[in-house]
Amino acid sequence: MKRRLTSHALDQLFRSARTYKGWTDEPVDEKKMRELYDLMKWGPTSANSCPARFVWVRSPAGKSRLAEVVSEGNKEKVLVAPLTVIIGNDLDFPDRFPKLLPHAADKMQEHFASPAIAGESAARNGSLQGAYLIVAARALGFDCGPMSGFDNAAVDAAFFSGTRIESNFICSIGVGDPASLHPRDPRLSFEDAGRFA
Repeated sequence: MKRRLTSHALDQLFRSARTYKGWTDEPVDEKKMRELYDLMKWGPTSANSCPARFVWVRSPAGKSRLAEVVSEGNKEKVLVAPLTVIIGNDLDFPDRFPKLLPHAADKMQEHFASPAIAGESAARNGSLQGAYLIVAARALGFDCGPMSGFDNAAVDAAFFSGTRIESNFICSIGVGDPASLHPRDPRLSFEDAGRFA
């Protein structure tokens, strides 16, 4: 068994981490975005499929375009965040198997030839990669504000036009403003959420 993370590290990743709605004006520069991606990319996906695709929205024009297609309650969050990432699922992910799984590329491309199987796998593994993004951002000292309140078709038209990438969720990243937090909501207990078999 590997060495356990410190209690402080576990707090930063989970116990004390919060979903932020407001942000300081500290920027997230390109070097930090690349560091974040280079950490999260190591999270496991089925057959190393890596179907998630990311749009790093930080320009005023990009924020404005994204704010037009999110729910009313999320507009200000997108506009004030230093960075909001659109996490999309690439339905053409099997095309990358020659690079990502060279020893079994043909077999995996055949397996995922069915649109239903490819779509289901892209959704599952793209969501995993989005979760890795959140944990990696927290590990690097950032705060996160994931959101699902937006018009998927409009986001796809604005940011993924001409591709087979479908938006999954969006996540603002930066240094959160503690004044934007409300008291933490409870979570289910071990017994409420699971059972032995």
